[in-house]
Amino acid sequence: MVSALAGVMTSVIGKLTTLLGEEYAKLKGVHREVEFMKDELSSMNALLQRLAEVDRDLHVQTKQWRDQVREMSYDIEDCIDDFMKNLGQTDIAKRAGLVQSVIQQLKALRARHQISSQIQGLKARVEDASKRRMRYKLDERTFEHGISRAIDPRLPSLYAEPDGLVGIDKPRDGLIKCLMEGVGASVQQQKVISIVGPGGLGKTTLANEVYRKLEGQFQCRAFVSLSQQPDVKKILRSILSQVSQQEYANIDVWDEEKYFVIIDDIWSNQAWKIIKCALFPNDVGSKIMTTTRSITIAKLCCSPQHDHVYEIMPLTEANSKSLFLKRIFGLGDMCPPKLEEVSSEIMKKCGGSPLAIITVASLLANKASTNEEWERVYNSIGSTLEKDPGVEEMRKILSLSYDDLPHHLKTCLLYLSIFPEDCEIKRDQLIRRWIAEGFINTEGGQDLEEIGDGYFCDLINRSMVQPVRIQYDGRVYSCRVHDMILDLLISKSIEENFVTFFGGQNQKLVLQHKIRRLSLNCYSQEHIAVPSTAIISHCRSLSIFGYAEQMPPLSKFRVLRVLDIENGEDMESSFIEHVSTLCQLKYLRLDVRSISAFPEQLGELQHLQTLDIRWTKIRKLPKSIVQLQNMTCLRVNNLELPEGIGNLHALQELREIKVKWDSLASSLLELGSLTKLRILGLRWCIIDTHGNKEIFVENLVSSLCKLGRLNLRSLCIKSDYGYSIPLKEMYGYSIDFLLDSWFPSPHLLQKFQMDAYYFFPRVPVWIASLDNLSYLDININPVEEEALEILGGLPALLLLCLSSESSAQKQRLVISSNMFICLNDFRFTCWSNGKGLTFEAGAMPSLEKLEVPL
Repeated sequence: MVSALAGVMTSVIGKLTTLLGEEYAKLKGVHREVEFMKDELSSMNALLQRLAEVDRDLHVQTKQWRDQVREMSYDIEDCIDDFMKNLGQTDIAKRAGLVQSVIQQLKALRARHQISSQIQGLKARVEDASKRRMRYKLDERTFEHGISRAIDPRLPSLYAEPDGLVGIDKPRDGLIKCLMEGVGASVQQQKVISIVGPGGLGKTTLANEVYRKLEGQFQCRAFVSLSQQPDVKKILRSILSQVSQQEYANIDVWDEEKYFVIIDDIWSNQAWKIIKCALFPNDVGSKIMTTTRSITIAKLCCSPQHDHVYEIMPLTEANSKSLFLKRIFGLGDMCPPKLEEVSSEIMKKCGGSPLAIITVASLLANKASTNEEWERVYNSIGSTLEKDPGVEEMRKILSLSYDDLPHHLKTCLLYLSIFPEDCEIKRDQLIRRWIAEGFINTEGGQDLEEIGDGYFCDLINRSMVQPVRIQYDGRVYSCRVHDMILDLLISKSIEENFVTFFGGQNQKLVLQHKIRRLSLNCYSQEHIAVPSTAIISHCRSLSIFGYAEQMPPLSKFRVLRVLDIENGEDMESSFIEHVSTLCQLKYLRLDVRSISAFPEQLGELQHLQTLDIRWTKIRKLPKSIVQLQNMTCLRVNNLELPEGIGNLHALQELREIKVKWDSLASSLLELGSLTKLRILGLRWCIIDTHGNKEIFVENLVSSLCKLGRLNLRSLCIKSDYGYSIPLKEMYGYSIDFLLDSWFPSPHLLQKFQMDAYYFFPRVPVWIASLDNLSYLDININPVEEEALEILGGLPALLLLCLSSESSAQKQRLVISSNMFICLNDFRFTCWSNGKGLTFEAGAMPSLEKLEVPL
């Protein structure tokens, strides 16, 4: 109940503590008020955390008090931010010229007087809230003891391994048999099968298992998920990209191969009719599978020649019990005798729904295995499943798992309601947004992104979000929120005024509060506009998905911390004209092709931490960007380093920067001053024929050596060339200077990637000593036994992508049993004169994936 409040309360108390520090000790007239508010809010926060443990609905007076404290906390934080900004302007004024200094100080003093009056008013609101707390005796409505929790490490196996599933073999094999029936016959027509059933019964899981079993039999294949208001153009692009296995798909591939496509979660007849037009109905031997909740849509999807509708059923009692016990105890057939009776009752409540079973089991897995504890969970479920066996009941079961989350995870999970249905959410982007919102606090000097990564993994472990893509090292690269959970999160976000939604089913919301976060889903319908009655001056986060036609000017979002525009191809470039007025902005990501330039005042965004403009047409960074002292992540697309880049001392990630022979010498040298840099991406511009190569090499190598001695973890080198460039010119711009010049070696480097048309003549000396290197994508020509021996001795290597044009060996290259002990992914390409590979018995014992293009 207090997840939205927990995020802002922690941030507010921290900022009030800062105001009481030495830097602000001389402030007159507000110090006492600030101290009072800090103490009172700390006490309120303690009560709110205790209220969150109550397992019944809060009294209406308690809810009203909680909502008032929440809105008050937001206003206090906005006031503090204004106060600190004006103090900063006073400091700048002291360093300015005489006339300008007097003008600025007068403005600052006037603003400080206004802020002082606001603080007095906020203090009065805090006093009123404290009096109401005592008057209504809210403290008596809490538990005396908290609830202990433990992290369960077994949950990811339910997603990663088919063995974690139960009751799926028979329906999966039946569907495969039906799909593949007649394979080998001279004439086969396209076949469509549709899986139908209510949400939460595992339609997507079943379809995915069929896909896993059959994907090896189809070179052209795709799996896409739809939403209630799908972006059909995006869906078709995804199908084409997956079928052709490349970003810019070639339609000719479909002319030669049979394909296998799964369209998951179809919500409307119109969506299927459009997608069906792109699936070449006359292609013989191709297979299509769809999932939907509507029997009408299911029948429409099936081809008239081989119509087959598979109605998914709830799990049997035996399979329900197996799934339930496997999730809790790791075994599917052993339940302590004392828990047999209550577990059977819980199973009846879950009604054979895998989602409900896993949700309740996940809750119980983190609690003591006592009859009393399980009875308490059983009683808290109530009789909702018996009264109404629909989706609403499973939402109430999911609420149990949500309510059991720690306060910080509730806030972070609730934040996922911002993203549309079936949206693939990238881990790194999500964590940086959490940081910008102030949801992550340092613990003993630990890195904020590391803490955020722990939060993300915890949500995965608790079944609250589903992993989508897994990296080579086993980390989850991206996630998705299940429709059932997203529905729950949206309802709670609305209840707590955490997010305001426009678009789709949420467009007709009644605006009763100041908007704190705004999510615009423009995929669902056109002409979405923010009402003129909406109070947006207190909006902290603005997320736009698709093209928003009518937007208020950015200058009205005066306290904005996060601005994220996804796929806004046709947005007016003038929309970002006033972005430099957003003095609190910390996260700025633009996926807007129409934007070609930033205002020169970008450097005024002193709090900006993340700037991601890879998907814009911006070709030059403003000079003022080097003033952004808090910038930790800068992602661009083929832009040159600005002069003064060395001033960005907080920078941890920088990519992709264009480098060429005539690159500014001072900028290349300054690159070595970025002492915190962990990730560096360089784009080689090989079409340039001017500049001093010797100075370029000297400065670049000097910077790489400095970074390698410090914190560099990842280096990616890409080529910037077109296929119209003669091959001999490509070879003219080698990076041979990296063979022996990187000394000492970058001891912390974990990833080295070459996406360049250049081949090292041998393994660079410095690579052989990289004990932490886990990802290596390298071009070597020719490949010799010695190269394999060096690479095979790297102790932490998990993925190796080795490309060559030829082999110097007259016989096959031999991979012996003492090489590549940890390697799980090996991709080897040898374009000519290759005799192939020989694997000794016991070679690559951990290998899971082998890719050898022929």
